[in-house]
Amino acid sequence: MSVATLAAPGADASNCYPDAAGAQMERMVADFGRMYRERNDALQEVARAHHDALLRLARAAEYRDDDTGVHIVRIGYIAGRLAELLGSDPAQALLLRQAAPMHDIGKIGVPDGVLKKPGGFTPEERAVMNQHPRIGAEILGRSRIPLFQLAAEVALAHHERWDGRGYPGGLAGTAIPLSGRIVAVTDFFDALTMDRCYRPAFSDARAVEMLRAERGRAFDPAIVDTYLAHVGELIALRDRVGSERLGLTDLSGLADVTAVSPA
Repeated sequence: MSVATLAAPGADASNCYPDAAGAQMERMVADFGRMYRERNDALQEVARAHHDALLRLARAAEYRDDDTGVHIVRIGYIAGRLAELLGSDPAQALLLRQAAPMHDIGKIGVPDGVLKKPGGFTPEERAVMNQHPRIGAEILGRSRIPLFQLAAEVALAHHERWDGRGYPGGLAGTAIPLSGRIVAVTDFFDALTMDRCYRPAFSDARAVEMLRAERGRAFDPAIVDTYLAHVGELIALRDRVGSERLGLTDLSGLADVTAVSPA
């Protein structure tokens, strides 16, 4: 049967097929739009669940080394702010704030006999302890989601040293990713000023001296200089995390978690 036969009396048969095709195309576009939104919603839910699971795992690892778990929350806030002070754009600083709490997630794979040892390590124990950056990077995986890529980078790099004597890769200077260099300084200062199983907390003043002594040795001089130039602000931020009982869910919303890098 021809298109002309289907046309209503008096209608221009030449326009019937294009109109029908246009309506069908509109329905297809609407369907694709709905499918796209549903796909994005599903991706966001998966990413949120993945992020939540990883943060809970990071907290579990931290509880094994610190009975409050608040250290990783402070690291997130302070690393993000330090990134801003170093000139990172707000989006990248926010991403680091979300990623930094996962820096020690690999400690979940370190035996308590090593992790909680009150004295120094034997060479064998040190070798076990030095595996936690690689364990963390493996846990975080090779995701195409930028947050998890950055968290894996931080986990792997935060114990490298500016002078090349760190681990696990023995990287030196700017060969160490900036994210790792920022978290290394942040982690060092915060860990010094908290009680550990093997020593009491150092005062803020003593921690400042110890950080300054490692400038150009363990840590990037520019990052140390920026930290010390703003140390009052960063200490106040640290204290606010405790006084306001801020937790992992306060670090930020998770809208940025779902962005996917190009293949």
